[in-house]
Amino acid sequence: QVQLVESGGGLVQAGGSVRLSCAASGRAFSRYAMTWFRQAPGKEREFVSGINRDGGSTYYADSVKGRFIISRDNAKNTLYLQMNSLKPEDTAVYYCATDSFGSGYPLMVSKFDYWGQGTQVTVSS
Repeated sequence: QVQLVESGGGLVQAGGSVRLSCAASGRAFSRYAMTWFRQAPGKEREFVSGINRDGGSTYYADSVKGRFIISRDNAKNTLYLQMNSLKPEDTAVYYCATDSFGSGYPLMVSKFDYWGQGTQVTVSS
Protein backbone atom coordinates (compact mmCIF):
# COMPACT_ATOMS: atom_id res chain seq x y z
CA GLN A 1 0.00 0.00 0.00
CA VAL A 2 0.99 3.58 -0.65
CA GLN A 3 -0.25 6.37 1.58
CA LEU A 4 -0.23 9.91 0.23
CA VAL A 5 -0.68 13.10 2.23
CA GLU A 6 -1.03 16.49 0.56
CA SER A 7 -0.16 19.73 2.29
CA GLY A 8 0.51 23.37 1.52
CA GLY A 9 -2.93 24.55 0.52
CA GLY A 10 -4.62 27.60 1.90
CA LEU A 11 -5.97 31.02 1.02
CA VAL A 12 -3.99 33.12 -1.44
CA GLN A 13 -4.73 36.25 -3.43
CA ALA A 14 -4.95 36.20 -7.21
CA GLY A 15 -1.51 36.53 -8.74
CA GLY A 16 0.15 34.86 -5.79
CA SER A 17 1.98 31.56 -5.47
CA VAL A 18 1.78 28.45 -3.35
CA ARG A 19 3.65 25.17 -3.33
CA LEU A 20 1.80 21.96 -2.66
CA SER A 21 3.55 18.88 -1.35
CA CYS A 22 2.52 15.24 -1.48
CA ALA A 23 4.37 13.00 0.95
CA ALA A 24 4.35 9.29 0.19
CA SER A 25 4.86 6.51 2.68
CA GLY A 26 6.72 3.29 2.14
CA ARG A 27 9.44 2.34 -0.28
CA ALA A 28 7.41 2.30 -3.48
CA PHE A 29 7.33 5.99 -4.39
CA SER A 30 9.92 5.80 -7.15
CA ARG A 31 8.01 2.92 -8.73
CA TYR A 32 5.21 5.26 -9.77
CA ALA A 33 4.70 8.10 -12.11
CA MET A 34 2.76 10.70 -10.17
CA THR A 35 -0.06 13.10 -10.92
CA TRP A 36 -1.98 16.04 -9.54
CA PHE A 37 -5.73 16.36 -9.99
CA ARG A 38 -8.13 18.99 -8.75
CA GLN A 39 -11.84 19.23 -8.13
CA ALA A 40 -13.78 22.45 -7.79
CA PRO A 41 -17.26 22.62 -6.26
CA GLY A 42 -19.85 21.35 -8.71
CA LYS A 43 -17.25 20.21 -11.22
CA GLU A 44 -15.68 16.90 -12.17
CA ARG A 45 -12.22 16.04 -11.02
CA GLU A 46 -9.72 17.11 -13.66
CA PHE A 47 -6.12 16.31 -14.47
CA VAL A 48 -3.69 19.09 -13.65
CA SER A 49 -0.18 17.74 -14.09
CA GLY A 50 1.88 14.57 -14.20
CA ILE A 51 5.50 13.48 -13.96
CA ASN A 52 7.27 10.27 -14.84
CA ARG A 53 9.24 8.09 -12.46
CA ASP A 54 12.58 9.85 -12.69
CA GLY A 55 11.20 13.36 -13.18
CA GLY A 56 12.50 13.74 -16.71
CA SER A 57 9.10 14.13 -18.37
CA THR A 58 6.26 16.37 -17.25
CA TYR A 59 2.75 17.03 -18.48
CA TYR A 60 0.33 19.87 -17.86
CA ALA A 61 -3.27 20.68 -18.54
CA ASP A 62 -3.63 23.60 -20.92
CA SER A 63 -5.24 25.67 -18.19
CA VAL A 64 -2.08 25.64 -16.06
CA LYS A 65 0.73 25.54 -18.62
CA GLY A 66 3.26 28.25 -18.00
CA ARG A 67 2.02 28.82 -14.46
CA PHE A 68 2.43 25.52 -12.60
CA ILE A 69 5.54 23.37 -12.23
CA ILE A 70 5.48 19.75 -11.13
CA SER A 71 8.56 18.15 -9.60
CA ARG A 72 9.53 15.24 -7.40
CA ASP A 73 12.26 14.25 -4.98
CA ASN A 74 12.46 10.49 -4.90
CA ALA A 75 14.98 10.54 -2.06
CA LYS A 76 12.37 12.32 0.07
CA ASN A 77 9.38 10.39 -1.32
CA THR A 78 7.74 13.71 -2.09
CA LEU A 79 5.89 15.21 -5.03
CA TYR A 80 5.50 18.96 -5.46
CA LEU A 81 3.32 21.35 -7.39
CA GLN A 82 4.54 24.92 -7.59
CA MET A 83 1.57 27.11 -8.45
CA ASN A 84 2.29 30.61 -9.72
CA SER A 85 0.15 33.44 -11.07
CA LEU A 86 -2.87 31.94 -9.38
CA LYS A 87 -6.34 32.75 -10.63
CA PRO A 88 -9.69 32.46 -8.85
CA GLU A 89 -10.58 29.62 -11.22
CA ASP A 90 -7.72 27.61 -9.71
CA THR A 91 -9.75 27.31 -6.52
CA ALA A 92 -10.23 23.60 -5.86
CA VAL A 93 -9.26 20.68 -3.73
CA TYR A 94 -5.96 19.38 -5.06
CA TYR A 95 -5.13 15.68 -4.93
CA CYS A 96 -2.00 13.72 -5.70
CA ALA A 97 -2.32 10.23 -7.12
CA THR A 98 -0.07 7.42 -8.26
CA ASP A 99 0.03 6.38 -11.89
CA SER A 100 1.19 2.80 -11.78
CA PHE A 101 0.78 2.15 -15.50
CA GLY A 102 2.46 4.96 -17.33
CA SER A 103 4.36 8.18 -17.35
CA GLY A 104 2.02 10.59 -15.61
CA TYR A 105 0.07 11.42 -18.75
CA PRO A 106 -3.58 10.40 -18.28
CA LEU A 107 -4.84 7.68 -20.57
CA MET A 108 -8.07 5.71 -20.60
CA VAL A 109 -6.13 2.72 -19.26
CA SER A 110 -4.23 4.66 -16.62
CA LYS A 111 -4.39 3.22 -13.13
CA PHE A 112 -4.57 5.92 -10.51
CA ASP A 113 -4.61 3.46 -7.65
CA TYR A 114 -3.67 5.58 -4.64
CA TRP A 115 -4.91 9.03 -3.69
CA GLY A 116 -4.26 11.50 -0.96
CA GLN A 117 -6.97 13.18 1.08
CA GLY A 118 -6.65 16.45 -0.80
CA THR A 119 -5.69 19.96 0.19
CA GLN A 120 -7.87 23.02 -0.36
CA VAL A 121 -6.53 25.92 -2.39
CA THR A 122 -8.66 29.04 -2.41
CA VAL A 123 -7.69 31.96 -4.62
CA SER A 124 -9.36 35.27 -3.84
CA SER A 125 -9.71 38.19 -6.22
